[in-house]
Amino acid sequence: MSALILLLSVSLLVAVGFLIAFVWSVRKGQFDDDYTPSVRILFDDNEKNSSPQS
Repeated sequence: MSALILLLSVSLLVAVGFLIAFVWSVRKGQFDDDYTPSVRILFDDNEKNSSPQS
């Protein structure tokens, strides 16, 4: 039973650590992308594995 409590507490600490890291990165602006949406329409969507039509 003590191993179960130990594993649950360690997994909870890891989950809280990842949550804190995620919130920190969002607040620091790691996921902000102001440039790409405005110029996405200017780029062509080229198909990479297209064979020439003949």
